Amino acid sequence: MTHLPTVPAHVLPHRTPTQLLAMARQGLTEAAGSRADGLRYAAAHLAALRAAAAVVAARSRPEPGRRKRLTSVWVLLAEVAPELGEWATFFADRSTRRAAIEAGIPRVVRAADADDLLTSAYRFVEHVGGMLGEVHPACCDMHNGHCEPPADLCCRACTEAAHPEHPRGVACVLAG
Repeated sequence: MTHLPTVPAHVLPHRTPTQLLAMARQGLTEAAGSRADGLRYAAAHLAALRAAAAVVAARSRPEPGRRKRLTSVWVLLAEVAPELGEWATFFADRSTRRAAIEAGIPRVVRAADADDLLTSAYRFVEHVGGMLGEVHPACCDMHNGHCEPPADLCCRACTEAAHPEHPRGVACVLAG
């Protein structure tokens, strides 16, 4: 039997890893469809947060006892999946901007910031899906390795005319 790290029971997600990953992918779709830079940024960050929660749910077990102080999912992710520590740091560093956007502060991010975060969130969500044993959908096969990032990292919520499955903000060498 594999020993799973423990986390305080009150911080464990109340959804399964599969449900959380599905929610993350839906968030990516919403982010890709948003014209507003701030909304795109916030939705992409939230999608990554849900994917991180999926890993925490899959790789930990509840620790009995009383409640401890609140802990960020990014801290928990680095504890239960040390190989994702760089991702945890990357997204944790962007949490303040997401909070500012959600608070209604205008012009917190530029279009390039939102597009970059969306691309990173796609990569992270797909990496987590692979870690958790998910099979990539058939649309990945149509790209045939011509996309940057590779198709298995970018085949959600496509808006490119040449490739209906290709996500907004991710460059494809076949498009254009």
